Amino acid sequence: MIKVEGLTKRYARNVAVNNISFEVEKGQIVGFLGPNGAGKTTTMRILTCFMPPTSGKASVAGFDVLEQPMEVKKRIGYLPESPPLYPEMEVIEYLTFVGRLKGIPSSDIPRAVDHAIEKCALGEVRIKLISKLSKGFRQRVGLAQAIIHNPDVLILDEPTSGLDPKQIIEIRELLKELSGSHTIILSTHILSEIEHSCQKVIIINRGTLAAIDSVENLTARLRGAESVALEIGPSDGDALAEADVQRKLEQVPGVSRVIAKGAKDGLCSFEVESLKGRQIRPDLARIVVGSGWNLNELRPVGFSLEDIFLQLTGSEAKAADGESK
Repeated sequence: MIKVEGLTKRYARNVAVNNISFEVEKGQIVGFLGPNGAGKTTTMRILTCFMPPTSGKASVAGFDVLEQPMEVKKRIGYLPESPPLYPEMEVIEYLTFVGRLKGIPSSDIPRAVDHAIEKCALGEVRIKLISKLSKGFRQRVGLAQAIIHNPDVLILDEPTSGLDPKQIIEIRELLKELSGSHTIILSTHILSEIEHSCQKVIIINRGTLAAIDSVENLTARLRGAESVALEIGPSDGDALAEADVQRKLEQVPGVSRVIAKGAKDGLCSFEVESLKGRQIRPDLARIVVGSGWNLNELRPVGFSLEDIFLQLTGSEAKAADGESK
């Protein structure tokens, strides 16, 4: 659905995007991450035909962004970080206007407007002036204008900005619903949104592609070793000595490190890391049970998306935000 080959964008001596290539399949939700100045916004602007690349190719729904920009624009819905709204218009008036701009036949516009209003939960504000709306409702109006013409591809820059937790969950569910028939590229600084919503992650750093994979595969690739969370309790009701338990866990073959997470209500919690390539969960279970303790919890612990992002980009930032280029 989206294909990028050797894409490069230069501004005088500055290279904003440097020879990146990736593909996004139909129906996928893909998270697009990178620190400030990484080249995310530049890439998104090229895909939306806002600016041309210096070299390389990009196509959307089979149409080249340089040779067939009007065909590309017909097939994409774009929500920039600041929604393109007219505050003097009512919501329904604005969406009707957008429907005309996007070439929806006049007879189909009322149905398209109603569908977008329903999908984005705008029914209670449909006849209100946009200038009177909260930031969260304005964001939803921006999303409604992006989906009103039922595009093949949605490119969304910070779609949950300004929304409360309930609205964020609603938008998350909407994106999952849309993903079956739409391909979605989602750029956000809220890393948990990527983990909850996206099947694939593209990480760009200093204009080059740092990684493209699922969160699960990136975790396995980067860690290369197993990390396990343990909660252990006494079988006889007496409190456990945390230091004694830790020493015994450290004796398990293949264990590289045991980190005590604290003791509470007679229970001891640990995070246990293995040597690279070693599976330690069976041996941990055996030593806990064999020592006469209760094994309350044993589960694998993976990298968070934040860990992956910081390791791949070498960034000290805690989030991936939009950049000036």
